Parts: sequence; C-alpha cells; structure tokens
Amino acid sequence: MNLKVYKVDAFTDRLFSGNPAAVCPLDQWLPDSLMQKIAAENNLSETAFFVPNVNNDGYELRWFTPEVEVDLCGHAALATAHIIFTEMSFMNDEIKFQTKQAGELTVTRQKHSALYTLNFPARPAVKIDLPDGLLSALGSDVSPVEVYKSRDHMLVYEKESDVQKLSPNFMALAKIDTIFAVIITAPGDKVDFVSRLFAPIAGISEDPVCGSAHCSLTPYWAERLGKNQLHAYQISARRGELWCENKGDRILISGNAVTYLKGEISV
Repeated sequence: MNLKVYKVDAFTDRLFSGNPAAVCPLDQWLPDSLMQKIAAENNLSETAFFVPNVNNDGYELRWFTPEVEVDLCGHAALATAHIIFTEMSFMNDEIKFQTKQAGELTVTRQKHSALYTLNFPARPAVKIDLPDGLLSALGSDVSPVEVYKSRDHMLVYEKESDVQKLSPNFMALAKIDTIFAVIITAPGDKVDFVSRLFAPIAGISEDPVCGSAHCSLTPYWAERLGKNQLHAYQISARRGELWCENKGDRILISGNAVTYLKGEISV
C-alpha cells in the first residue's frame, strides 16, 4: 500500500526552522499499530494522520509521536491545515477538525497574510510544588520562581537567559514517571514570553515548537502581563514564532508554515 506523505516546517516562514511534522492523508483509518510504526519510522516529534469526516464537514485528525498517540498537537495541526489548503484545492478559509480527546478544532487561513490561526481549548495551569528530582534533571542550578501543572508541568523562570541555558539530562527526566512534558518559560527580551518544552517520556527530547503548550502558557502570561494578545518565541535550536490570543476558554494561536517534502511511503 502506498500513502502520500508531506513534511512541513510549522511556526516559521523559513525552511529548516520551526517544528517539522509529517502529514499523511488517508481515505480511511489504518490500524493504530501501523500508524504508530509509521510515526516511529518518521522519527519526528509528531506525525499527523487525517481522514475526511463521515459528515463531509471537515476532517478527523490524530497525532502520534514516535512512542505514543497524543491528545493535542498544535504544530502538526497547523502543518495538516497547510497541506489541505495548499495541496488539496480546499476552497474555504476555515477547516474543521474532529479529534478524539480535544473535541472540534478549527484552523483559519488569514486573508491578508500568510498566517494560519488555530482555535484550541485553553488549559490553565494550577500552582504546585516543584516535583522531586526535576530541577537536577533539567541541569540547572537556578530555581524557577513558580511551578504550575495542567497536562504538562510548567516552570516559570525570571529571565530568558535562564531558559536558554538549560541543558537537561533526558534519561533522568524520562524516569520521573509523574511527568509527561515540562514547559520552561520566562519573560522574553524581545517578545512577551519565551519557552522551551521537553518530553522524553513521549519520545521527544526537546520539541522545537509546541503549539499545545501555549494553551497553558497563554492564559498564564495574559494574566501576568495584563493583556490578551501576546507575541512569543520558542527558543529551541530551530526556534519558532507564535502570536497568541487569550479568549477565555479558548486560545487562538497563529503561525506560518512551509512545505519541505512531498513523497510517498510504502507499507
């Protein structure tokens, strides 16, 4: 069986930056085990699979890391929308995606720019104590000023350089089995805030740009900075740029995307 596959750099307007995602259009769902194997073979932070919705109203969408299926993924949703808009002659300006755990998501193509806007559920985080072993696993002698948790743990640091200098021990981090992913954030030098994200337990040492993390980052920084429209960088080696808007129980996340590869896989 031959399947189309695309590779897209998301949350960037330049190749070789942002977060690469694989996108596989399907006519019908493959067995979960096969999709997981394809994602492992692609060896990217996420591979997105989508099929036409049975009601002919958008698409069903799922995401797999090399290790597990995830409930929400921003950059691979953005990459999928980019492929539908650019490769599938999609005529509307909004795509509806039905997902297993996150409900209906939409992606809108902005008419007067190259940006796409994701409409995602907000995931406000609650304040917690710093989990045992986490600071040493992150390879830092600087403690965060605050610690929060939603799906992911979120550590807030004083300044951007604190985030930039982190050098995690991913093996140690993966052994903390109460942690799925760790978001590290601080006020930005040139933008409202910056972040990094580590999820070795999901097969992702460092996610270059994580859209779903901004479902927790945006409510936090909106409240702290007293404004709902925010400009952010994820300061991984590949670096990504996001524009976020706090809408209460929903978060708008905007970014660019560029296609790197169009091909076919045989399974």
